[in-house]
Amino acid sequence: MSTSLFTTPFSRICLSILFVLLLGGITPMQAQDRDVDLTLAGVTQSSVEAHIGFLASDLLRGRDTPSDGLRIAADYIAAHFKRHGVQPILPDGYKQPVRLVNVIPADEGTMKVGDRDFNAPEQFLQVAGADVAIDAKTVFVNYGTEDDFDGARLKGKIAVTRGGVEGSSNVREMFIEGRRKAERAEKAGALVLIELYNSPQTSWTVLQFYLNTPRMALEKGEDKAGFPTFWIEDVGNENLKYLRNHKGKANVETRGAVRENLLSENVVGFVEGTDPELKKEYVVYSAHYDHVGVGAPDAEGDSIYNGTRDNAIGTATVLEAAANIAQNPLRRSALFVLFTGEEKGLLGSEWFVANAPVDLKDIVFNFNSDNAGYNNTEVATVVGLNRTTAGPIITDACKQFGLEAIEDPMPRQNLFDRSDQVNFAKAGIPALMYSLGATSFDEEVMKYYHRPADTPTSVDYEYLFKFTKAYVLAGRRIGDMEERPYWTEGDKYYSAGEELYRP
Repeated sequence: MSTSLFTTPFSRICLSILFVLLLGGITPMQAQDRDVDLTLAGVTQSSVEAHIGFLASDLLRGRDTPSDGLRIAADYIAAHFKRHGVQPILPDGYKQPVRLVNVIPADEGTMKVGDRDFNAPEQFLQVAGADVAIDAKTVFVNYGTEDDFDGARLKGKIAVTRGGVEGSSNVREMFIEGRRKAERAEKAGALVLIELYNSPQTSWTVLQFYLNTPRMALEKGEDKAGFPTFWIEDVGNENLKYLRNHKGKANVETRGAVRENLLSENVVGFVEGTDPELKKEYVVYSAHYDHVGVGAPDAEGDSIYNGTRDNAIGTATVLEAAANIAQNPLRRSALFVLFTGEEKGLLGSEWFVANAPVDLKDIVFNFNSDNAGYNNTEVATVVGLNRTTAGPIITDACKQFGLEAIEDPMPRQNLFDRSDQVNFAKAGIPALMYSLGATSFDEEVMKYYHRPADTPTSVDYEYLFKFTKAYVLAGRRIGDMEERPYWTEGDKYYSAGEELYRP
């Protein structure tokens, strides 16, 4: 049976554009209708299924960071960009190298100070540095401020300080200030820094789990393990009373610490905007494409954690947006960024924000797509929906495809600050997280979250098709907004935005 020329989606779009041009311009309503038509014509369920089926296949073995499977995924994303006319913006193509370091803590450690003995990790933990074997005198330098170190004779000795900052028990501040103390101690010629941990905010058990577990971090600055730094448990201040008066030697020995340099990649594509002025602004459409790799087998013996929901689906939404926008560019320029290392601590997005190929002041929005799972196929959970002026656009885009956009139903989980968009928000860039319809972390969600059961055959593709179309439509409309999207006044990150975009 023949098909009329005027009934194909492409023909309808062309005719709509022609009629509007003949009438002398495109009204806002006509532009919105055109975006719907372009989304419908450009996004297909088969392409969504194909992306997810490949990225979450056993072949890629869970896309751990870094791994051969993740590198294959990066090649797939770059090939998709090239095929659809998404341009590279980086000097060497689509891939942005992300330098990582894998830190494996010492598996044995002893410390003897006078008549007191400490064992790792029960009584002390190594915060930084390689293995040591040191026997030297200790010098107590109070809180380890610049004034405390000024004039202290530390060359060839062990510096001992109180933990953190005077008057504060904030553990984050202790880590930050601890690095400064280490720099001062090293500059003064000390061999080791020992801090006395006395904060009730975070238990010693939690610190043991965090600091005595292999962890990945970004490689920053000179490639070295860092100045040897140790924390001694001292919530009751008994060790403080002893060590500040100790005048003799201390012996510190650790064994088994390893520092391994690694390399992974963000994948970045670019589509230039059409408006002479607005094209100087960029919307970042992002998702992380890594997962957790291979782990403990389930009851069926499956040990590959495929990561369909988290986050092959998010990656697919961005790939569909990239193909769609490349064929029909927006007024603003678009950056499509797939992050590595999200599962290792949001590392890829942190690296990107610190090494962005454009000025951060020119990035006006981050539309991040990330998921844990879903238990309601009638909604899309948008974490941060009401935190920016783009919220109504996303709400309407979801409505166009039969979905309700809902704000984060689990605010106590602090989901906004646990995914890649937070690194943009910290810099002041308005951002949010577009997610599958999860109203709670219930049994249905947890059955698949970071589990081998999260395979490409375990999801509802009709729902995912609606979900993807809504992301693409919202992304198009955000890129064409008359006024640039911004934080809602009073938001936690509003002041950071004011600082970033200050003329």
